[in-house]
Amino acid sequence: MFAARVSSTVQKRAFSVTRARLSSPYHYPEGPRSNIPFNPLTRFFAFRYWTFMATGFFAPFGIAVWQTKKDQ
Repeated sequence: MFAARVSSTVQKRAFSVTRARLSSPYHYPEGPRSNIPFNPLTRFFAFRYWTFMATGFFAPFGIAVWQTKKDQ
């Protein structure tokens, strides 16, 4: 009984996808890197990127050490 209900539900659903735009070699007509909120072509992008990543990675460890070492 359950399997028949599940298969009928699956058959009723309309699975569809958006057709790819073939007019340009990129997904967005504006070109690559147009859908991200920053510009990776700036002068110090690599330095700022790795600083951000290192801060995000090491902050929990620094906080854990600080919480462990502080007085109760």
